[in-house]
Amino acid sequence: MSIEHPDIPAARTAGYLFKGQAFHLVAIQGLFAVAYAFAAPVFSGGTWLGLTVAEWFWLNAALVVVHQVVVWLVFRGQLGWRVMTKIFGRADMVVWGLIFMPMLLLRPVTVLGVALADTSSLALPVWITLVLGLALCVPAVFAMYSVARYFGIPRALGGDHFREHYRRMPLVTGGAYRYTGNAMYGHIFLGLWAIALLAGSQAALAAAFFQHTYIWVHYVATEKPDMDLLYGDG
Repeated sequence: MSIEHPDIPAARTAGYLFKGQAFHLVAIQGLFAVAYAFAAPVFSGGTWLGLTVAEWFWLNAALVVVHQVVVWLVFRGQLGWRVMTKIFGRADMVVWGLIFMPMLLLRPVTVLGVALADTSSLALPVWITLVLGLALCVPAVFAMYSVARYFGIPRALGGDHFREHYRRMPLVTGGAYRYTGNAMYGHIFLGLWAIALLAGSQAALAAAFFQHTYIWVHYVATEKPDMDLLYGDG
């Protein structure tokens, strides 16, 4: 039995492969410059697991950039040329999950690494950082539950780039999706800010800023054009 797959001829061009990526490149440099300027003054702090604050910060940035570049290449390659399906057949989404999920799980780990190497550097009273951090945990956890419960992990991995039937699914309106159309980017990433605030870490706050703003750059540069093609708005 053949694998149902979105047929998007407009995606099978080099022009579409790189669509939005000039903005991507410029925006990431600006965002990183801001994050680095905020984090660098506390790079002389402590260490965690043998890595300094600066090393954790650079590791976090490298992971995020690699992750988003891989997603861009896989999404565009799959949408235009079915690259993953041609290589892995019906196991394409399983293989993609095995590539994607470890990088996703390492995002909070690297922010935590920055935070634990740089605790109490933020120039705010401890009670304020604790209250703010705990408050941000609420929407982040609620959104994680909502994605798993209502949206589904395969769909969150970009299932509509791999299978036609994901395109025909109705919009999700349960849980956090009652309040936002993108609970993953809008709410889950608040958990990174929570980690930084709970540790009182200025460098981790910069790392959270970089991750959260960069994911929206990725959305504008890569995912939004793909959605326009997949759902007929492009």
